[in-house]
Amino acid sequence: MGTEQKDNTSFSSSEPKLCVNGCGFFGTASNMNLCSKCYHQELKVTEEQASLAKALFEKSQNFKSKTPETTVESVVVASETKTRCLSCNKKVGLMGFKCKCGSMFCGLHRYPENHECEFDFKGEGRDAIGKANPVVMAEKVERI
Repeated sequence: MGTEQKDNTSFSSSEPKLCVNGCGFFGTASNMNLCSKCYHQELKVTEEQASLAKALFEKSQNFKSKTPETTVESVVVASETKTRCLSCNKKVGLMGFKCKCGSMFCGLHRYPENHECEFDFKGEGRDAIGKANPVVMAEKVERI
């Protein structure tokens, strides 16, 4: 009783294939022969590139409508100035502090007294208190 194999059976189509990136994991045909990790990295990169390109295009369109001679370089420079301290021009990146006056500041200049802020904090406080506590006037009592 020996084992017999059929000659017409082929398992080559269902054999797993290694990831195209060479990470050592198995890939699937539905994911462009990439493993799940490499596929999601590839997907994220392409989505980020597409969203960045779209944002730059929209910004350039907005700037073109305002000023006729703007380029993509001016869009990049304009977005880079938002990540610098207004007082000392230091790069702050994600660690910047946005003041109520609308400007970005570093850790040293984040307080209003350190960057000579012209925002009216007292006036805003008065307005907030006034809105939260409206004046209530009682009706006059009619005398008999």
